Amino acid sequence: MAGHAKTRDDAAPSELRLEGLDVAPGVLETIVMLAAQDVEGVACVESTGLAGLMHKAGRAKPVEVAPGEGDAFAVTVHLAVEYGRPLRGVAAEVQRSVADALLSQTGRGVSAIDVYVDGVAFPG
Repeated sequence: MAGHAKTRDDAAPSELRLEGLDVAPGVLETIVMLAAQDVEGVACVESTGLAGLMHKAGRAKPVEVAPGEGDAFAVTVHLAVEYGRPLRGVAAEVQRSVADALLSQTGRGVSAIDVYVDGVAFPG
């Protein structure tokens, strides 16, 4: 739709329909968060920096799952990577892990998985 600006309500349905089953977006976000956190090199799944400030203001979340093309999901993940890990490699593995988790647990694939590395975690 040209000229139509999406509002937050347009982008985040209260439930997603999966073959006769209504699923809350929070359930899907939890699946994505756990799959991303399971990847070696991911320090945490959260919004830091500017994205984190927006999250605190209620405008961004570390994980978002929305209907994508066809029956697929569109996913956005914000995370921090451990210092010394290859950013591109960790992000690619997060994409694979999230796609596999959503497919195995919901029966639906993904049309897009956007991974944002918002920070680097240094050893404490």
